[in-house]
Amino acid sequence: MSSKVILTCAVTGGDDTVPRFSAVPFKPVDIAEAAIAACEAGAAVAHIHVRDPRSGKPSMELDFYREVVDRIRESGSPVIINLTTGPGARFVPSATEANTAAAGSNLRTPAERVRHVLALRPEICSLDMGSVNFGKGALINVPEHIEAIAAVIHEAGVLPELEIFDTGHAALAVDMIKRGVIDANALFQIVLGVPWGAPATTETVAAMKSLLPQGALWAAFGIGRWEFPMVAQAFLLGGHVRVGLEDNVYLEKGVLAPDNASLVTKARGIVESLGGSLATPDEARSLLGLTTPKHLAA
Repeated sequence: MSSKVILTCAVTGGDDTVPRFSAVPFKPVDIAEAAIAACEAGAAVAHIHVRDPRSGKPSMELDFYREVVDRIRESGSPVIINLTTGPGARFVPSATEANTAAAGSNLRTPAERVRHVLALRPEICSLDMGSVNFGKGALINVPEHIEAIAAVIHEAGVLPELEIFDTGHAALAVDMIKRGVIDANALFQIVLGVPWGAPATTETVAAMKSLLPQGALWAAFGIGRWEFPMVAQAFLLGGHVRVGLEDNVYLEKGVLAPDNASLVTKARGIVESLGGSLATPDEARSLLGLTTPKHLAA
């Protein structure tokens, strides 16, 4: 177990949550400010999606990513920027026409899904390691597409965070690392409680951890009401942790979180009550093998 725990805050996510939850930031300025505030509360990493600033709908627009990243960098915040490559995988099959995507689908090519990473070169980016049923459809990530995205991530010099929704995803990730497709120093992120992915249980976390390479850096997080129990569970099993309005909008049962920073503060209390402490962004960079970015080194 590391003496320092890296806490990632996933500040907005890619689901259509804005109409129902006013705390979810959706304008680039608000997403950037949420990431900065989460860092001030104890998060070392901010995991970032973008949204249309007018409608709040999920977006893949490069200019929105650019504005968020520029605002964070120009603020002088030391937070580690982690951009998603998840959008572009959602497929909702038509119930009346074969081989047809229904409303709600957003399938894109691997190049489209990773172009913002190549353009903006964050320190970390996510990489979904397989397909999973999700809502009314599925997130489709086939090995050929994963390898194509991984190649661009490597070209950009970005650390991949491997999103593991089920045991087969871990097996595929390990195989790709052995073949040199994915860098050996990748961070594994175990996703728990997504219907119908890996359940958020002690047994599941332990099983998923057992599938990872010896000494691999890993984290885990829970969706919805499993968010805070999985903070404790991941820490106790030697992993790093994640919270944020992407994953859960409640501070406690029936009480909506006012912002991302409040979720970070609660998670910090859990880690510290169990005898741990949160890594600063610089300590997290050391653990992850990252160098200080130019905008902070000046």
